[in-house]
Amino acid sequence: MKRSILQFAAFLITFSVFSQNFEAGLQLRPRYEFRNGFKTLLPEAADPASLVSQRSRLILGYNDEALQVKFSFQSVGIWGDSPTMRQEDNNSLSIFEAYGQYQTSPNFLFRVGRQVLSYDNQRILGEVNWAQQGQSHDAALISWKPAANHRLDVAAAYNAEAETLIEAPYLVNSYQNLQMAWYHMDVNNVGFSFLLMNTGYEFDTVSQDREVDYIQTFGAFHNFVSGDFSGNVGAYGQAGSRNNRDVSAWYTGLNLNYKLSLSWIAGVGAEYLSGTDMNDTSGEIKSFTPLFGTNHGFNGHMDYFYVGNHQNSVGLLDIYGKFSYTTSKFDFSIMPHVFSSSANIVDAAGNERDNYLGTEIDFAAGYKFRKDLQVNFGYSQMFGSGSLEILKGGDKDATQNWAWVMLSFSPKLFQISPDKI
Repeated sequence: MKRSILQFAAFLITFSVFSQNFEAGLQLRPRYEFRNGFKTLLPEAADPASLVSQRSRLILGYNDEALQVKFSFQSVGIWGDSPTMRQEDNNSLSIFEAYGQYQTSPNFLFRVGRQVLSYDNQRILGEVNWAQQGQSHDAALISWKPAANHRLDVAAAYNAEAETLIEAPYLVNSYQNLQMAWYHMDVNNVGFSFLLMNTGYEFDTVSQDREVDYIQTFGAFHNFVSGDFSGNVGAYGQAGSRNNRDVSAWYTGLNLNYKLSLSWIAGVGAEYLSGTDMNDTSGEIKSFTPLFGTNHGFNGHMDYFYVGNHQNSVGLLDIYGKFSYTTSKFDFSIMPHVFSSSANIVDAAGNERDNYLGTEIDFAAGYKFRKDLQVNFGYSQMFGSGSLEILKGGDKDATQNWAWVMLSFSPKLFQISPDKI
């Protein structure tokens, strides 16, 4: 009898362990940058900047048949932003992800907490992984898969700056509330997605009251694979109001790739983001904003457009090519961009100027030493125009370039799962 009880207890313990998974991992990502015209044209008399930033992230995860919990916190800072004998760092720990997820059936789940909202090619909603801090949202999400090739995600967020007993203004530089619905379906090697998103932003009125304006972003994304050809096309519109100004803007993008061999791919593409003329007097915002997109992956690696800048400006037409080589260990790409504004540029004298903004050439490469250690590096150069100088300032005739190298350490500390026992 005693032996039977012990065997039964051992069975329960084994069953419990076999139905649960625990993971812990680290990510350390130092990146050196030489900034000689990064994000904006460097003035002739200014010297370039050099710096090393680092992301240090600990990732913990648990899941069983129905429950999943993820917790990821990080420290992001610049080497030398505090003395070597420090009592505290300038950049304290922050939470990147902290959510709980429950899957009530194979077709339905809900997730609550700080999480990444990333969809399609990440043009509108993305993780922004290039930025050391990344991007995540405090939100609730429901995901429904009525069939294997259909999925509907619905998410909502409501933000407050602090605990209060009465209504208080929301002064954080972010949306005050968000609602989003994304539907995707696959047909063979073709995918179709549809997005509808409503974002509310608080602002001060003329009478010093706080009000919330709403921007609606809506559109569709289509990707395909056909033999050696692949590509995607997207189109989005924006309406509503921001800071008591009407919004009417739109975006379209097209990307086509051809597989030359197992390793070589050539591609071309273009993006159009509507803009507002510099001499526009209507008060209407006609500039499209890719609100939460991974913008570093678009419109050039030097981040002249839509990476913390160029919002509500003259828009952009970006025509580009790409040539890349990829193996299991090594990859590189070269990508030229030709930039033009989509709206009128006006100089200080009121004269309209050429829409051509400049040409940027991006080179990037990476080598994977092992699955948890890789190095990436790149070089970019901007050949700016007089119109870009009007928008950004600086000296278009000076050499404008940017170089970087980044190490990524991502070891798994431990994993306890059925296939490891």
